[in-house]
Amino acid sequence: MCPTTPSIVEFNKILTSLVKTKKHYSTAISLSHQMEFTGIKPSLVTMNILINCYYHLGQINSAFSVLARILKSGYQPDTITFNTLIKGLCLHGKVPKALQFHDDVLAKGFLLNQVSYATLINGLCKIGETRAALELLRRIQGRGIKPNVVMYNTIIDSLCKDKLVSHACNLYSEMLAKRIPPDIFTYNALIYGFCIVGQLKQAIGLLDEMGLKNIDPDVYTYNILVDALGKEGKVREAKNMLAVMMKQGVKPNVVTYNSLMDGYCHY
Repeated sequence: MCPTTPSIVEFNKILTSLVKTKKHYSTAISLSHQMEFTGIKPSLVTMNILINCYYHLGQINSAFSVLARILKSGYQPDTITFNTLIKGLCLHGKVPKALQFHDDVLAKGFLLNQVSYATLINGLCKIGETRAALELLRRIQGRGIKPNVVMYNTIIDSLCKDKLVSHACNLYSEMLAKRIPPDIFTYNALIYGFCIVGQLKQAIGLLDEMGLKNIDPDVYTYNILVDALGKEGKVREAKNMLAVMMKQGVKPNVVTYNSLMDGYCHY
């Protein structure tokens, strides 16, 4: 008696397991080819997995060829399909193409979601197009997409790195007005921004504000402050910050001690 051929659902589970290891993308692609050779028709889930594999391997053209196949097979691509392709383009530095693809998707009547726009905003910020990212944030609100903390954090972080801290604070105030609660990433970005423009008092004030909002600082938060205090030659204050850090149960790391030693050199 011949063994029963596994169903497409079982194959998809195997492919998903391979992809989760973040090592076996080529193996997953090869297995999918073998699966089709045995006569098993791939599903939309299968093809979404293949798109994910191709983009991780840097084979963007192959990923888009799978999209063409999805459409030819009569399947309706979903947000997972589009988001994976947008992410692949952005991660490989093809942000303008990702934006063009976004326009094409909308023109064909498909819908995108918060993940799509968070990815595009992140891609724009990564290439220094913070203003374009902010404009995109404004546009999506007219399309029924509600901005979330990830989108705001990405732009706030980019503004702070550009030393446009007052603009970042305005965006932070907008978040609060829209009842989008800030998180640890929001505060770390703002604290870093205040530190690099020499406004340590405001940075430390944000640390206090985090406590009022029951947001626990992490090692990165304290490292920013220890480093900034050290660079200002305020070694005693940096040591006090280290003491506060340890009292709060946050374990210092090599960056913490390097920043403190650097502070002694500036002292």
